[in-house]
Amino acid sequence: MPHRRRVVITGMGVITPLGHNVSDLYASQIEGRSGVGLITNFDARTFPTKFAAEVKDFDLSKYLRNAARWDKCGVNTRFALAAAKQALSDAELLDPNGDRSRIGVYLGSGEGSHEFHGLVESMAHASVNEGLKIDYSKFFELGRKAFDGEREHEMEMHTTAGHLADAYHLEGPNFTCLTACAASPQAIGEATELIRYGDADVMLSGGAHSMIHPLGVTGFNLLTALSTHNSEPQKASRPFDLNREGFVLGEGSGMIVLEELEHARARRAPIYAEITGYGTTADAFRVTDSHPEGRGAIACIANALKDARLSPEAIGYINAHGTSTQVNDRVESLAINKVFGEQAAHTPVSSTKSMLGHLIAAAGVVELIISVMAIRRGVLPPTINYETPDPVCTLDYIPNVAREKRINHVLSNSFGFGGQNISLVVSRFQD
Repeated sequence: MPHRRRVVITGMGVITPLGHNVSDLYASQIEGRSGVGLITNFDARTFPTKFAAEVKDFDLSKYLRNAARWDKCGVNTRFALAAAKQALSDAELLDPNGDRSRIGVYLGSGEGSHEFHGLVESMAHASVNEGLKIDYSKFFELGRKAFDGEREHEMEMHTTAGHLADAYHLEGPNFTCLTACAASPQAIGEATELIRYGDADVMLSGGAHSMIHPLGVTGFNLLTALSTHNSEPQKASRPFDLNREGFVLGEGSGMIVLEELEHARARRAPIYAEITGYGTTADAFRVTDSHPEGRGAIACIANALKDARLSPEAIGYINAHGTSTQVNDRVESLAINKVFGEQAAHTPVSSTKSMLGHLIAAAGVVELIISVMAIRRGVLPPTINYETPDPVCTLDYIPNVAREKRINHVLSNSFGFGGQNISLVVSRFQD
């Protein structure tokens, strides 16, 4: 096996429902604030779920002078451009001069823009004939007038990574993956592998997503995956609590700069932490449910620890996937117990989704950034809304109040619809 190069984090940036920079996000988490409220992106008054964790007061022009250039992009791309600007600035890599061919992008990105009003109002409704059937010739003709070709192109997942490369002169490898809720941590894991084995020196990696739109909310409602706790939206996300009944949809972006250690040292870059472990498996079971015995999650966590060359005793904190659904929280708790054994009872676990909601493709990277901050600041974020213990969820979930603890290694889990499982280990950098 070739020599494995060390990979460190030298820059971080976020756009989230709890802040538009890393400091604000982490402070909100430690204070136990919720970013959940009634949906304003569209009129959701007739939906079973009327709330979500939306990004508030976002303006791309605060980050890019020529922000109008991306007006036709999906909100996922605009979030990503802003988070990437923060991360690259943090890493002191915004200067476009010099060889950029060893700096790439690996993104876990969701779908982009959607022409809901054009599709529903201008086309579908207007194309229904007297027999209450769609006249497809009329549908097509109306579509040619109503649809915007550029916005249609932006629906593709790969466009966001291309925009990042173009905006910031990143000429190295360029990839996009969409493995549901596991997308951004999978992108980070794969970007780490590219650097470890010499295919790149620096990778901008992370995720961006928003499904807070009529089709997104409708789809998750049909799957009965979303909470319908409309009377108290801020208490709806209650991971590991006995009375949990679904997740809360969120949106946003998180970006990190991954860099080969010697490359970072040579330019005296700030080093925040090191990616030491990456595990990835598939349940090969069912689209919307984890395997009831946690087989994929167990193997994934074990693989990440093996890759990091760490025992369970070394892990000081677990940032759980913790969606607040009955199946996920039970299976994740089971998997942690299986891998950690007796150590599981002594390892603090929390779900930051209790405050942020579920950012889908962008969830894992934001949770990893929070994990890095927990290593650096020595304060672990809580699981808010935890009131009634569940007999099948028996771990220490840091209920409701942040906890001071010095830690050196964090395990961050992400488990996606379709059975994708990703675990990352991030560690305090030691020379």
